[in-house]
Amino acid sequence: MSKYYRMTKDQIESDEQKIDLYILKPVKNKKPQEQTPGILWIHGGGYVTGMAKMIYISRAMNLVKKYGAVVVTPEYRLAPQAPYPAALHDCYAALKYIKEHAQQLEINVNQIMVGGESAGGGLCAAVCMLAKDRQEVQIAYQMPLYPMLDDRDTPSSQDNHGPVWNTKRNHKAWKVYLGNRTTDIPVYAAPARQKDYTNLPPAYTFVGDKEPFYCETLTYIANLKKAGIEAKADVYPTNFHAFDMLLPFLKISKKAIVQFEKNYLYACMHYFAENKRDYK
Repeated sequence: MSKYYRMTKDQIESDEQKIDLYILKPVKNKKPQEQTPGILWIHGGGYVTGMAKMIYISRAMNLVKKYGAVVVTPEYRLAPQAPYPAALHDCYAALKYIKEHAQQLEINVNQIMVGGESAGGGLCAAVCMLAKDRQEVQIAYQMPLYPMLDDRDTPSSQDNHGPVWNTKRNHKAWKVYLGNRTTDIPVYAAPARQKDYTNLPPAYTFVGDKEPFYCETLTYIANLKKAGIEAKADVYPTNFHAFDMLLPFLKISKKAIVQFEKNYLYACMHYFAENKRDYK
């Protein structure tokens, strides 16, 4: 057992399926409940692989251990067994769980954030769009890290031969996730297809300048800015997708981690107390 946090497990229902949730809470949280953020963190894996316990090597862990946040991560259904919209439904059900159990989780319902890496970043964006449209949960901030957003080729995802993720893997993953659908792709499946970015949460992300998701990441941030939403992306010189998780000892990884945490703290100061809308 860690001296910094404790993990518990719960289950939710999504599409009449039982989905596991892992809940991480700090052991010694000196913050009063009204100041404790609740974070939905979504693992990556190209929508086709991965697991909730990837949380242990994610950026979210320090938000629990160092900053006293409460993190919930779902074991969402993977595309080979259940293509879109299964994963989105599971993650959105987890978001609603956070709101409905705010008192039990000891979090402020007005301080809910969503984040994730890669496909988890894509699901983060999709969850934010769905939450905006349904108006059931207010999301204060989003951190979709090097997100997988666009099922179409971009200048950086086309003819990319990166060591972790590349064009070939990207095409295969999207095909499985979309269930071989080629037309009428919903924005909730591929958030890069979104046309209306108004009223989405403020955002922070980072990405490598030679990795497949470089272009779609910067386009997402640019579209948020065009809609009047504060959004920021840091760019690092690498073609190594998820470099901060897989190569945390690198200088750029250490810098990315520091900047991520700075932007999280900035969000706590500037966004969590603002624009409170009590969705019933």
